[in-house]
Amino acid sequence: MNTGTSFWKAAWAVFLKDLIAEWRSREILTAQWTFALLVIFIFDFALEFDPRAQQRVAVGVLWTLFAFAGTLGLNRSLSMERENQCLEGLLLAPVDRGALYLGKALANLVFLFITAAIVIPVYSALYNVSLLHPGFLLVIFLGFVGYIAVGTLIATMTVQARTRDILLPLLLFPLILPIIVAAVRASEGFLLGNPWSEIRTWVNLLVVYNILFGTASFLAFDFVVEG
Repeated sequence: MNTGTSFWKAAWAVFLKDLIAEWRSREILTAQWTFALLVIFIFDFALEFDPRAQQRVAVGVLWTLFAFAGTLGLNRSLSMERENQCLEGLLLAPVDRGALYLGKALANLVFLFITAAIVIPVYSALYNVSLLHPGFLLVIFLGFVGYIAVGTLIATMTVQARTRDILLPLLLFPLILPIIVAAVRASEGFLLGNPWSEIRTWVNLLVVYNILFGTASFLAFDFVVEG
């Protein structure tokens, strides 16, 4: 069998496995949705008497929400593999470890996109901010890809630790800080209608981060799971 074909088939199989498992349990999405909607309502009540403050902090709140909700999803995704001993079974399969990483990362990415699809309309209605801007959606895509690329690797590193619930955000957040900063600044630029020359640097930072850290995470995954 062609090596390339085998790689993509293995990645697709892992991806489908995670989607089917989540469809049956709905543990990851339920955790992400509950947390995200709770944060939205809390900030809405806290800022409802100051519309200018709502506008000022809206994008920052949104990306903070995505970062923490995504961490819940990453943690639960790998914890389920450990509890059901699926990770050991996947590692025994005669497939490229990169395919396992890619399948897990794609599934985690889909879960985060589904959460965003639920959160953004609610967020727009409560904060009176129109988020259906092509540039903003591009930033969402780039930010999520980089976040999940690094997050899947870190979650795999911490899954065996007793303190994984604490260890995951402690290791992950310093690494994704450039993504959050760039995403917030680029999102603000697009939503405020700033010229492309002011936004380009932040979008370029997201692209470069995704290439560098995505590649590094893909290559390091084999060493992490075999360590």
